[in-house]
Amino acid sequence: MGVPLIDLSEGNGRHLALRVADASVRDGFFAITGHGVDAALIERMYVATKALFALPDAVKDGLVVDPVDPFGRGFSRSGAVAKASDEDARLVKAEATAPPDLCEVFSMAIAPERGYAEVPHPDLMRPNHWPPLAPGQEWIRETWLEYATEMSLLSDRIMRLFAIALDLPGTWFEEFIDREIGSLTANYYPKQFAAPRPGQIRKGEHTDWGSLTLLYQDSSAGGLQVMELDGSWSDVPVVEGAFLVNLGDLMARWTNDRWRSTVHRVVNPPRSGEPTERFSIPYFHQPNFDALIECIPTCLEPGEPPKYAPVTSGDHLLGKVSRMYATA
Repeated sequence: MGVPLIDLSEGNGRHLALRVADASVRDGFFAITGHGVDAALIERMYVATKALFALPDAVKDGLVVDPVDPFGRGFSRSGAVAKASDEDARLVKAEATAPPDLCEVFSMAIAPERGYAEVPHPDLMRPNHWPPLAPGQEWIRETWLEYATEMSLLSDRIMRLFAIALDLPGTWFEEFIDREIGSLTANYYPKQFAAPRPGQIRKGEHTDWGSLTLLYQDSSAGGLQVMELDGSWSDVPVVEGAFLVNLGDLMARWTNDRWRSTVHRVVNPPRSGEPTERFSIPYFHQPNFDALIECIPTCLEPGEPPKYAPVTSGDHLLGKVSRMYATA
């Protein structure tokens, strides 16, 4: 699959929306340039992320994800096994047998940093697990927060394009995302000096959960692959200066599967040559906790029933997290 490249600085909203619609139906993935995110901020974010994962193991071990936190904030080791989509029975089976991913993860939630007045879930405002930073290191947390804000704003812009692409007013999604509960996550894939176990890769095949994901790929190492409709895998090329956008399960559900939530994975680097490490920093956009997600009217033909029952964004997310951490 050649990931479509869309320049947000070109054309009017309708022109861009048509391209977004085509990519969302066919691929579930596209890349964007002209996004307006400062390249210097992106670089600072990668430097800050590398500094986080370079902290002593004892520090990271003290900030592991609390088992009672349904939003998974903090550090985790060995990643997690594949996360299945809503309806893909093959992924459900793979999820039960896959070895752990070869990565470390750090995640923060945007809600506690914004301090929303309405708290529809008791754990929504649980503080993020920030490591203790020495004097002069405050810029690490500040950079993460600045970057999360930029990703949320860029997600809002893309959601406006989604609305137009679905023949809706550009503001249609606003009431669903004005208190969004997204998360900013970093994956660290260490150098592999020993051969992985059979079937073990850096990130197992999975779909994302929410409305959309924003990812700026580290150009120093590849490995991201997407599954084609025929079940084959294609490499996702690194486009300098571009963000990858991919749809999550919630958006596929919202559109009655008109738009794709595409299975993807991160494969191991070649065993030949020098071992390489990889960092990736996805922003997972998630509508308001209490947003009711039901089939968008323009995604139904006359007489066609919705495939899915209505569900709130929060309940959908918690159901996914409970499977990931085997809490249900």
